[in-house]
Parts: sequence; C-alpha cells; structure tokens
Amino acid sequence: MATTHHRADERRFLDERGSSGSLAPNGLNPATIMEKAVRERIVDSYFWKEQCFGLNEADVVDRVVEHVSFVGGTYGDAQKPTPFLCLAFKLLQLAPGDDVLDEYLAFGGERFKYLRALAAFYVRLTRRAEHVHRLLEPLLEDRRKLRRKARAGTSLTYVDQFVDDLLTKDRVCATSLWQMPKREILEDLDLLEPRVSPLGDIEDLLEEEEEEVEKDRVAAAATNGDGDDDDDDVEVMEGRSMDGDRDDGRSRRRSRSDSDDSRRSYSSERARDRDRSRSSRASGGDGMDVDRRDDESSGRDGR
Repeated sequence: MATTHHRADERRFLDERGSSGSLAPNGLNPATIMEKAVRERIVDSYFWKEQCFGLNEADVVDRVVEHVSFVGGTYGDAQKPTPFLCLAFKLLQLAPGDDVLDEYLAFGGERFKYLRALAAFYVRLTRRAEHVHRLLEPLLEDRRKLRRKARAGTSLTYVDQFVDDLLTKDRVCATSLWQMPKREILEDLDLLEPRVSPLGDIEDLLEEEEEEVEKDRVAAAATNGDGDDDDDDVEVMEGRSMDGDRDDGRSRRRSRSDSDDSRRSYSSERARDRDRSRSSRASGGDGMDVDRRDDESSGRDGR
C-alpha cells in the first residue's frame, strides 16, 4: 500500500495568499500571519529554496534535527531569516493537524528540543487561546537550553522561557502574535481550569514570604535593641572615663598646689634663717666691742 504525504503547493499558497485555502483554527489566514517583508525574505533565502521545497510533516522533523541550532526570526544587518523561521512558514503552508502537533511536542531529548520550540511557536500562531494554554503550559517545566539569535547576536535561553514569551509577549521571532484574551477571562468563561503552579499555590507562597519578612523584622529589631544597650554601656563607660579624667585633673592640680605651697614654705624658712643669721652676727660684733672697751678701761686703771 503506497503511502501518501501531504505536500503544500507553494505557488498557490503564495500567489493567492491563502484566499482559496482554509483558515487556521483561530480564524486567521495562514498566508498573512507573518508580515509581508518577512515572507519575502523567507522566499528569497537560500535555505528556503534548497531545504524547504516539497516537504511534508515527517520531512520537517529531519530538517529541524539537521539544520536548526537556534531559535529566532531574522539576524544580522541584512536581517536574514533563520532556518527556524523558514520552517515555521513551511508549517503554515502544511497546516498539520492536532495529532501531528502532539507528536512534535512529545519529542524529548536534546536532539528534538528545537522541534518542540517550533511546534510551540506554530501553536501560538494558529490555535485558539484555550488550546494554546492547554498545549503550552505543560512546557513551562522544560528546562532544556536553547540558543536564540537576533540582530544583536546570539544569547542563551530555555524552553520554558521561550514558551513564556509566547504566552506573554506581543512579538516573538520577528512575528507579531495575535492578541489572546487573558487567562482569567478564559477561566471566567469556563474554557480553562484554574492553573496550579508546580511551585504551589501563589497565595500560600505570598503568606510564607510575608511570614519570613516579619521574622526578619523581629530579628532586626532585636539586634537593634542589643545595639542600643551596647551603646548605653559605651556611653556609661565614656562618662566614667570622663569623670576619671576630671578626677585626675583635680588631683594633678592639687599636687601642683601642694608642691607650690611646699616650695613657698621652704623659701620662707630659708629667708627666716637668713634673717636670724644676720641678726646673730650683728649682735656678736657688738659684744666683742664692749669687752674690748672694758679691757682697755681696766688696763688704764692699773697703770
């Protein structure tokens, strides 16, 4: 039994701009989802002419594994389209079904991480909002690394970060994304169940964070209180040291005054001794003169 593969008619798809084909599940025309300038760069690129002609859904897997080593839209000063973007445009032509997309998303391992990123990008471009959330939110747990190439250069990202950009941003890989209604609105319309994060309930996480902040505040207040007591002790010690310095100054002044008094008393005693010696000398000279006078008078009388 011969196997048949679905092949897109590139000329019809490009010339008619998808007017004769079916619309995407989200109601958009696949041929006009990407901007005209981007489509023209893709069709004129060497990779598109050599690697993207006559592909089917199975061939896309081989092309991704062999040629896609980074995600991105256009890069360099010439804004060349990446192989990733060229194959995304090819998927818009092929319009694979949900079963094929499930197979793309289910591939694991390092070899097929860019196939998962390509399928997620295509889902974001063509599927309804509730289907986008259901298919892409499980990929937020994928921690595999991806290279992203843009005009500024090559950077490192992750599958979960790339999927988060698809869910939250308006433009990814040089392509404007159609505006989806918010998840809260889809939940109110009963189109989606409330999402439970693998990390836990967000309210519980916020309460735990508030409790940790309160504990940190109490610990900081206790630390500041001990610091105040230490400051008081330091102030008391400083006051005591100042009082000690004052007492030392007073004792020094007292010792100085005592030494001055002793010097003064010593000098006054010396002055008194000098006066006494002078007076004694003066009195001793007068007695000798009287004795001499008495001797002379007695000698005269004997004669």
